[in-house]
Amino acid sequence: MRCAVVGSPISHSLSPAMHRAAYRQLGLDWSYGAFDVQDGELTEFVSEHREGWRGYSVTAPLKREAAGLAAVRDPYVEALGVANTLVAIDGGWSAHNTDVPGAVSALHEIGVGSLRSVRIVGAGATAASMALACRRLGAREVELRVRDTARAASTARTIEGLGLAVTVVPLHVEVLESVDLLVNTVPDGSLAGREHGFVGATNAVFDAVYDPWPTALMRSARSEGRSLATGLDLLGHQAVLQVSLMAGDTVEPAVLVTAAMEALASR
Repeated sequence: MRCAVVGSPISHSLSPAMHRAAYRQLGLDWSYGAFDVQDGELTEFVSEHREGWRGYSVTAPLKREAAGLAAVRDPYVEALGVANTLVAIDGGWSAHNTDVPGAVSALHEIGVGSLRSVRIVGAGATAASMALACRRLGAREVELRVRDTARAASTARTIEGLGLAVTVVPLHVEVLESVDLLVNTVPDGSLAGREHGFVGATNAVFDAVYDPWPTALMRSARSEGRSLATGLDLLGHQAVLQVSLMAGDTVEPAVLVTAAMEALASR
């Protein structure tokens, strides 16, 4: 069987290292590749790569297209309209969002079992998935911190549809109110030296970024003694679920996180 990760750009992806480690652990003679697929090209790509293919991990900017092309969608995909996993089924594809339960597992791992207020930096597909994960842990309020408030409107509506009160605030505005959890979904450096201010106003940090490693936000969280979940934790936990969906078996997240860290260190 063949599997792969698709998106653009794709050369930075750690998914091949993780999934190949899972196949070795499970004794599967499967292959896992990486393909650069541009926005709007996913439907054609998967139709041409169907025979012998078991599934795809889907990354930016293809998560909405992945949700739209599937014949079957899991509840997270139905709620958000974004998918990070496609699995071959009779007559087409099933779409799944493993980022949501993966994020919940990563938060549980650092001792975060309940939330009320969350500050999310960014307003893309990952931000929406993280908001739903936080909703599952009891969150009621989400503050979106963004560069462009107009572009965040669609994501804000999606999050409001989950039953969360949403406030959209420009990224440059000073942080005043404290929250239970700070989530970052944008590239390292976007906070432009303001990491300590954001970290100082939260109990825990989830930095969904992993390149460079460690990020400035991670270093700040560690220096301030905050509970910290990283992008590698999210990758590992969501990839465990992808492996289960595609291969019907499971591995420990630590196996995949270790493989990801080794791949990252070799760059």
